[in-house]
Amino acid sequence: MKSTNYPKTLTIVSILIFCLSLLSMENTLHEKVSQDILLKAYNHMMLAKAMADIYEENRNVCKYVHSTSRGHEAIQLATAYQLKKEDWVSPYYRDESILLGIGFEPYQLMLQLLAKADDPFSGGRSYYSHPSSRDEDKPKIIHQSSATGMQTIPTAGVAQGIKYIQDFNLQEFENNPVVICSLGDNSVTEGEVSEALQFSALHQLPIIFLVQDNEWGISVTKDEARTCDAYDFVAGFVGLSRMRVDGTDFIESFEVMKKAVDFVRTERKPLVVCAKTVLIGHHTSGVRREFYRDEEDLTKHRSKDPGEILRNQLIDAGVDEELLKQITKKARLEAEEAFERAQKAEDPKPETVMQHIFAPTPITEEVGTREPEGGEKIVMVDAAIHAIQEIMWKHPEALLYGQDVGERIGGVFRETVTLGKKFGSKRVFNTAIQEAYIIGSTTGMSAVGLKPIVEVQFADYIYPGINQLITEISKSSYLTQGKFPVSNIIRVPIGAYGGGGPYHSGSVESILANIKGIKIAYPSNAADFKGLLKAAYYDPNPVVMLEHKGLYWSKVPGTEDAKTIEPAEDYILPFGKGKVIIEANKEETEKGRTLLVVTYGMGIYWAKEAAKNFTGRVEVIDLRTLIPLDEELVFERVKTHGKCIVLTEEQLNNSFAEAFAHRISKNCFKYLDAPVETMGSLDTPAVPINLVLEKEMLPNAEKLSAKIEEMLKY
Repeated sequence: MKSTNYPKTLTIVSILIFCLSLLSMENTLHEKVSQDILLKAYNHMMLAKAMADIYEENRNVCKYVHSTSRGHEAIQLATAYQLKKEDWVSPYYRDESILLGIGFEPYQLMLQLLAKADDPFSGGRSYYSHPSSRDEDKPKIIHQSSATGMQTIPTAGVAQGIKYIQDFNLQEFENNPVVICSLGDNSVTEGEVSEALQFSALHQLPIIFLVQDNEWGISVTKDEARTCDAYDFVAGFVGLSRMRVDGTDFIESFEVMKKAVDFVRTERKPLVVCAKTVLIGHHTSGVRREFYRDEEDLTKHRSKDPGEILRNQLIDAGVDEELLKQITKKARLEAEEAFERAQKAEDPKPETVMQHIFAPTPITEEVGTREPEGGEKIVMVDAAIHAIQEIMWKHPEALLYGQDVGERIGGVFRETVTLGKKFGSKRVFNTAIQEAYIIGSTTGMSAVGLKPIVEVQFADYIYPGINQLITEISKSSYLTQGKFPVSNIIRVPIGAYGGGGPYHSGSVESILANIKGIKIAYPSNAADFKGLLKAAYYDPNPVVMLEHKGLYWSKVPGTEDAKTIEPAEDYILPFGKGKVIIEANKEETEKGRTLLVVTYGMGIYWAKEAAKNFTGRVEVIDLRTLIPLDEELVFERVKTHGKCIVLTEEQLNNSFAEAFAHRISKNCFKYLDAPVETMGSLDTPAVPINLVLEKEMLPNAEKLSAKIEEMLKY
């Protein structure tokens, strides 16, 4: 015990009592943080320092951008040491010490640093400290992107999924799982972080948001970026507990994180831990500290080096300084050996570049009864309701959520009506106006084994969720080497009819089709809708179901054929299978007098109506899904007819339709009698609300007939 100046008024007895109390406090401290843990932490800190130093000394070898945990080691290790194999953690790109702390070796991390084939996280596809893991002996890690703050929503989705699993006793755990989401303080200003905080607080999810505050956001200071730190910011989220900690002091960090994890593991409530840290290294290897920081700032941060603080604490506690020197030396040798091995490891083979874009789907053939004997015709909206109902009766891991989909109204188009009453508010429920959370949470829900079916109320409002769809969902399978394909269904009412106006009538398929790593269905009738929805459920990949509002109830003149006999429960229609719905007359085809219209959605009904004016001379293909796309069928029929129109409801320029028309031209060029044509809406920024203007903007059967007549002259 260190020497202490006692107050002069103390008696001998009171001095003894005072000494015993200090000794008791010291013993209590060591009970909370044993010397073994302190030495383990010191070893990991020295490893992290050695690794950062080696990367800096070998900049010509470490050519891919990376960050290190220098200055953040204490809070990260203190967090890692609390976690069990049932837990989940989402480290951000500066969290290599968390990875060391949960059991990953320097060699494994360096394989990702150098983008080697055996990188256990991404197989050489992603940056350093962008982990993903399903290792049985460690906390699990979903796909981690570089977009600051965006991980909060998928990670809250993990916690949401765990709560659902425990509510319905779908799985037993040895320990109540805890979810950790790590992020930097400057990223808390992102709107999507607030969506995650709000949902977590509202639904009392078992999650800790660990906010590491080093006062910098690249070159942006805290004073330039925010009015307060995360601790004060989250005060307004009722139901969200919060704690502060000096994240450079391992002992304090360990005690606080133990309390935090124990609280969430026991109480099953959300918590924010705000850890004050320092930035000793560069922002990244590409944005170096000398670019934007002065010596005064660097000196201030270096004075709080967690490794030095812990070293001094260990020496004060009586640990032999020579032992600490040996630990430091050994850590450097271990890091050097790992780096040398990692350099010699093989690069990925070029032929692997297309692997893991999608996980293999078991649904490859049409099965079941499409038209049961004695079956009744139903509208498309009922096909969706019945399909989801059949799925949810059979699969307790299925749940449905979104804006207004709950029992009270069952969707603004009544597209989920009756489901809330049948399955209860824990399986079918309303969300706030949070498109990013609705979409992005499915990443975490899927990771824990659930199948979320979610809805964006109108296609026009999908844009706030596009970030999650592109950054997190679409890349997850590819960048985790297939460990975390996101299995979800995102329902999107789409299209224009009857004066819906500029914010309720839009078409968005071209934007979605440009996202690699998702699948897109666009059914045009009830039977296809039900079969494709079933296929989407059993597909392990992300699926967007585009559902034309004008076809839901077949109220638009000419869309009566969207009603079909309801398929049996066992009917499943695979993606990527287009269908010829009107076949041209063989004799007319042999004379070269026919034409093919390729379309989907509402375009099917314009094409059917237009075809009536050209008996036997127009063939129509319903694509049914846009990704995957049945190019084989289309190319075969184009080669047969020699003339083709690709019809869409979207504004035409730079659209999916134009891109597909190009591929048709390229693959069928020598069979064509005329250029492949496209037809779509006028290139206005929005669909006008006035019915006269709407009609002028949109395609229709009359306009298509004029285009067909013109092309048949070739």
